[in-house]
Amino acid sequence: MYIHHLFIHRIAIHRIGILCLLTPLLLSRPAFSQVSDSSIRKVCVRGAINFRDLGGYTTTDGHHVKWRTIYRSADISHLTPADLDTLKARHIFYDVDLRGTMESAKAPDKINPGTDYILCPAGSDSLNAQMGKTMSTTRNGDSMMLAWYTNTAYLTARYQPFFAKLLILPDSDALLFHCTAGKDRTGIGAALLLYALGVPYATIEADYTATNYYRAQDNGRSLQLMVAQYHLNEGVARSMNSASAEYLAATFDAIRRQYGSIDNYLQQELGLDPQHLALLRQKFLE
Repeated sequence: MYIHHLFIHRIAIHRIGILCLLTPLLLSRPAFSQVSDSSIRKVCVRGAINFRDLGGYTTTDGHHVKWRTIYRSADISHLTPADLDTLKARHIFYDVDLRGTMESAKAPDKINPGTDYILCPAGSDSLNAQMGKTMSTTRNGDSMMLAWYTNTAYLTARYQPFFAKLLILPDSDALLFHCTAGKDRTGIGAALLLYALGVPYATIEADYTATNYYRAQDNGRSLQLMVAQYHLNEGVARSMNSASAEYLAATFDAIRRQYGSIDNYLQQELGLDPQHLALLRQKFLE
């Protein structure tokens, strides 16, 4: 995935400010109705994209995910001093980096002093290398992406530390988790978290596919570069840039096949037994 994500910082970052102004209007479209309050959800920073608050979602029993406690984003290695002030103002002092060791070494996170940082690289380096070899020869981007999304081998090692940090997060602080595009590894992490909090799958899917909106401008430029400079098949490039509902469903289906249910997986592999699940919901629901 790293080869694909190299394009993120070559796109028009200067457009972010304009998009932040337009977001409240554009998000009224039905396709993005799940973003109930874009002026709160979207964090407008100049040095990152797809940076948003996971708060406000309604659970099946009528609770709501707390605002300003959990954030998801793409790469944050280009945050500006003003952006860091924004993170400080939002008390974002926990950073869970879901990238591989090579990705993180080439583009270290820009974070405020004293931020609790953890790298969760499980599988990323090997999967990135495998995808790098495959994407230049494949003609079916969906098949390639589905192969990535159905690979459960690294899920536990990648996300168990993420949930462990959530469980110890001080009430006064907020946590940010991210990968490079804020789409695949971050998308699955967000989906598992929202599921654990009791958010309906339709909402989880809508949050996942909303990446297509938040990265729309960037995906256009990325697609052109992937085709022109790396000679990729356009369909493959488009699939790699997409947050398709089919991809997320593939991960959930793969977990169910292996563990019987998502609940079993959360308990057996991520440590969310009834006691810890109750604690998670106590901390992040209102």
